[in-house]
Amino acid sequence: MGEGQTVPLAAEQAHYLFSVMRLGVGDAVLVFGGRAGEWLARVSTAGKRGGALLCERQTRPLRLPPDLWLLFAPIKKARTDFIVEKAAEMGAARICPVQTDFTNAERIRQDRLQAHAIEAAEQCGGTYVPEVCNLRRLSDILADWPEGRRLMFCDEALVGAGAALGDAPRGPWAILIGPEGGFSDAERTRLRGLPFAHPVSLGPRVLRADTAAVAAMTLWQQALGDWG
Repeated sequence: MGEGQTVPLAAEQAHYLFSVMRLGVGDAVLVFGGRAGEWLARVSTAGKRGGALLCERQTRPLRLPPDLWLLFAPIKKARTDFIVEKAAEMGAARICPVQTDFTNAERIRQDRLQAHAIEAAEQCGGTYVPEVCNLRRLSDILADWPEGRRLMFCDEALVGAGAALGDAPRGPWAILIGPEGGFSDAERTRLRGLPFAHPVSLGPRVLRADTAAVAAMTLWQQALGDWG
């Protein structure tokens, strides 16, 4: 986006702006695309199946989140939606559904979850939208792990122990949340043997998977993220 640039609207965007919000030609709207910050734009054309906006000026620069991925095992639909929404609100740069040994879901609707991430960014005033990846097996992700990225492994077997981020360095990180049934013994053994993995506890009680995602992101953001 840039000054004087026209932004075409998809059918669903046009429906929301013109049928739901009742905007018309000349009305102002704030827009962002995840790369150029937030812009003030005005409706230049409006129709039932499309339309266009004309960018006038930038209102906020792009603010990137920390280089943090959230890896989680999909659970029930509404609770998976909750995890994606809260991850987008709390500053995840990438959201990665993973299939573990005890994950019940064998597929996800990546496009629907991406739409939830977009809506969450809109509602919290963000200028960046995290990518929601397609479902992959945890074993495949670990086998292809990028050099230099550390993994905060939230291990329910450590319940009651102190949170062990300690003096962990800043930089690229990922958080791993297990499924409702927890990690298998084989997964836990493998994770504990990885040099880049940091097992942590999330307090004195075992948390539901959706609660654990929020708790883990809060812990990481306060210790190593952009909340300080």
